[in-house]
Amino acid sequence: AALRGLRPVAEIMYVDFVTIAMDQLVHVGAYNRYMFGGKAKVPMVLRTEGGVGRCIAAHHSESLEAWLVHAPGLYVVMPSTPYDAKGLLKAAIRSDNPVVFIEHKATYGQLGPVPEGDYIIPLGVADIKRPGTDATIVSYSRMAMWCLDAAKILAEKHGINAEVIDVRTLKPLDIDAIAASVRKTGKLITVSEGFGMCGVGREITGRYMEYEFEDGSHGFDYLDAAPVNMAALDVPPPMSEPLENASIPSVDRIVEAVRKIC
Repeated sequence: AALRGLRPVAEIMYVDFVTIAMDQLVHVGAYNRYMFGGKAKVPMVLRTEGGVGRCIAAHHSESLEAWLVHAPGLYVVMPSTPYDAKGLLKAAIRSDNPVVFIEHKATYGQLGPVPEGDYIIPLGVADIKRPGTDATIVSYSRMAMWCLDAAKILAEKHGINAEVIDVRTLKPLDIDAIAASVRKTGKLITVSEGFGMCGVGREITGRYMEYEFEDGSHGFDYLDAAPVNMAALDVPPPMSEPLENASIPSVDRIVEAVRKIC
């Protein structure tokens, strides 16, 4: 349908099941625009949900965004608030590139302001959810909200003013906003519910370390401490609630990680 000029919005119940469609999604959806010299656009959106939170075990609780951002030509969006979800979904539908729109299953009951008017949040633009000066915490999806909770505790109990950046769009990634923040704070913490190995957090850290500012300096030059990458443990998501909670970052562990480098 997308190749014939329509803008379909498909839905796959869980991101775990996207693995079955990877051949068509990547080799047809993501690659066709390049393979046909830009003449064959594939303006499609694939909505799905991911993450833990319901104790429904490994086949329904994965966070596979790192698989998807690895594919050239495929955009990946992961909103954290109702406001962002609407604005980003509109941008995804109007994009001429295939977009995977991953909603966290634990955010479906989240309340927040959503304007009735037509507004769009451009893809590839991060949002500074909380300004700060002492450390930069970069996250997305549900973890961005947990980072805000951690930042509040850090400020009220430990006197640490952390800046929280919600990237919102994993690909394209707003590395400029991240670099500007870390240059200011001197510390970088990434928080993700995906696996650590070759994960989004490490991609963000690597991109920042290589980042070249206009004055010729690099991201590495401004770090006052080693970057911290918080991610899920290298195990399939458990069904047991205590084990599920133990397998991913928590607000308390985010607070402790920031305190160690501040």
